Amino acid sequence: MSTVKVGIIQQQCTADQADNITNSLAGISVCAEAGAQLVVLQELHTSLYFCQTQKIANYDLAIPIPGPTTDQFAKAAQEHEVVIVASFYEKRAPGLYHNTAVVFEKDGSIAGIYRKMHIPDDPNYYEKFHFAPGDTGFKPIDTSIGKLGVLVCWDQWFPEAARIMALNGADVLIYPTAIGWDFNDSINEQDIQIDAWKTTIRSHAITNGIPVIAVNRVGHEADPSVQTKGIQFWGNSLITEANGKTIFEASSEQEAITVIEIDAHKAEKVRKIWPFFRDRRVDAYGDIMKRFVD
Repeated sequence: MSTVKVGIIQQQCTADQADNITNSLAGISVCAEAGAQLVVLQELHTSLYFCQTQKIANYDLAIPIPGPTTDQFAKAAQEHEVVIVASFYEKRAPGLYHNTAVVFEKDGSIAGIYRKMHIPDDPNYYEKFHFAPGDTGFKPIDTSIGKLGVLVCWDQWFPEAARIMALNGADVLIYPTAIGWDFNDSINEQDIQIDAWKTTIRSHAITNGIPVIAVNRVGHEADPSVQTKGIQFWGNSLITEANGKTIFEASSEQEAITVIEIDAHKAEKVRKIWPFFRDRRVDAYGDIMKRFVD
């Protein structure tokens, strides 16, 4: 990867899946017209964030990969000659579902998939009910524009995932994301949370000497159970250079479609200045493989 124009689509989803898909595809077209070579969409962009409740009926939202839905994005990749990172609720087999990112090559083929490895289970984020943990490992996906280290949302809080992707040769880290505020949190707590998120994204860039792209959803989504006030997804999709410098940040309230140029050559310069890979003590990290060190 050298210099690449990256399109990001931060959108507000509705209960109408067809409408969400139409909006995603329209965003891809806008990015392509602006010269994008890579387009990244947010986590589970074809539907509302259904994990706010634990309902068996939600399983009916899952789709086969490949299948009719992914075929639409494959067609868009081919028509616009862009690489696309899209996020879907995958039905792998009866009763087996994953949160899966799919990378489409610019010829419309599927370059690879990544199944979300870290699965959260919190109020309004009942993902363990919906998704089995991924089994793809932390392996970059080879494309015509470089090796994409694709991870998904909750994965972004784990430095191990980012580091292994980088060690496996990823040219860029990509996080389709769905993260927001609990309405019960104070303004101060909300500020703390979003600052922690941005800091974590930047730290992955700094400690691995690699650009990072995080695309989040935006807008309020009600809790279907009416047990809570729902989630206010905080947007703020961002792109950082390999030195952690933020070169783009979207609004916290509005949808965003934009194209930003990143220079992956800077990664080599950064790694020469901060040679973290050189100085790693791989002989002393055995405890990292334990759940907890007593």
